[in-house]
This record gives sequence, structure tokens and C-alpha cells, in this order.
Amino acid sequence: MISTPAKSGTTWMQMLCALLIFDTPDLDRPLTEISPWLDTTTHNVTDVHAQLEAQRHRRFIKTHTPLDGLPHHPEVTYVGVGRDPRDVMVSFENATANLSAEARARIEGPPPADPLERFYRWADAEFALHSTTRGVTLANIVHHQRTFWDRRDAPNVALFHYQDLKADLPGELGRLAAALSIDHTPERITELAKAATFDSMRRRADELAPGVDAGLWRDNQGFFRTGSSGQWRAVLDERATEHYDRRVGELATPDLVAWLHPN
Repeated sequence: MISTPAKSGTTWMQMLCALLIFDTPDLDRPLTEISPWLDTTTHNVTDVHAQLEAQRHRRFIKTHTPLDGLPHHPEVTYVGVGRDPRDVMVSFENATANLSAEARARIEGPPPADPLERFYRWADAEFALHSTTRGVTLANIVHHQRTFWDRRDAPNVALFHYQDLKADLPGELGRLAAALSIDHTPERITELAKAATFDSMRRRADELAPGVDAGLWRDNQGFFRTGSSGQWRAVLDERATEHYDRRVGELATPDLVAWLHPN
């Protein structure tokens, strides 16, 4: 189970799992079909379950439900990915702007025009089980990450960070292989990792972007916009940054705050 807040490296982790499980970058169908989003509302859940039941390879399933909302099975590996919540905020806004007209119609109400007003709304919102912003408020992001952080030492929980994936993709792919008990040589890990770089995945956006089978995006390549970190600095002024620091400190313990913000 790959469980992340939206725009925190979900598709990236799905691709890494696919590379390890199939030992090839060549997939026979879109990634979103191989690794379906179990709790999406854009597909019929009965069809998704049937699709999963028909799979004979090791299954790897995407969800944006936190760990405390998932059934616990000792034979299942739960994989989480953390990212600086401020970068998640910016990335989610960019993704929302790239939604198809049909997908945008499912989001309730237009956002404020002022980016700082949108930031304060995002930062100050309370945790909600159901959200028209799809659970990507700061409180929901921190809650999701805390469910993994608190169980990070469990034998069937594997927690990764977006920045670590960017800094050492082959090393983190090797760590994932160990967590999944998949045996590949270091040389093969390095070779497979080349297919999961940002540029490589962006070139294959029609195969790898989520929801391509449902027409989710205006531009599939636009889903892989930059893959960079620190974009929030162009949005938040000093006052907003100080507000964020106070707010995230209210929501998370100091060790979790430090882990979420490596830079």
C-alpha cells in the first residue's frame, strides 16, 4: 500500500515499485491501471476490485488515506512518502490548474484569487475527514505524515522523503527493494533508477501520469511540472513564513517538523 498525501511523490513511488516488481521500465499498460487508486471517486469501485483480483503479480495499490484509516495486515507493506508541506501546497495548486474541465467541476467553489489568502486558508484550516480540497490542507498533510512517523519503526512500514529521493534515487530505490524483500544487484538498481528520474517520467507522461485513463488532465506532461523543491519561497512573504512556522509547530512534534523540512 502506497499511502501519501496528494502531490507528495505518490506517482514517483508507484513507478519505483513497478520497476522493482517487474524488473523493467517497459510497462504493458498505463501505470494508473497497474497500480490503481483504491479510494478514488473517478472509477467504479467494483471494477477496481475486479481489476485487482485479476492481477497475478505482486500488487501495489495507491491511496491518499492515512495509515490510521487503513486496515492493518502484517503481510502488507505500507509505504509512505513525506514532503515539505509548503511544496505540496504549491504543487497541488499547479495540478489543480491543469485539471480537465470535467475534473475541475467536481471541486466545490473557486479559490480566492490572492495566493496569500489561499495560503492562510490552507494553513489555518482544521483537520477534516472529508474535504472539498481533497484533504490537502496543512492539518491534513501533517496528520497523514504523523500516522507514518509514529509507526516508522514497524517492520512492515517504510517511510521515505521526497528530498532523499531527489538526492540519491538509486540509494533510496535500494532501500525500497530491501523493504519489499526484492533482491536486485546494486548495478541493476542503478540501471532501473534511470527510468524514474523526473525527465524520464515526464517524457512518458501519457503512460505514467495518474488518471490518464479518465481524462483527468488538460496536459499529461503538465502533471510532471518541475519536480523541484522550494517553490513556496516565491509565494510566501516573511509574515506568511513566520505564520507557517507557528502553525506547523502547533500541529506536529519537533522531531516530525524537522523531518518534514530537511532544508
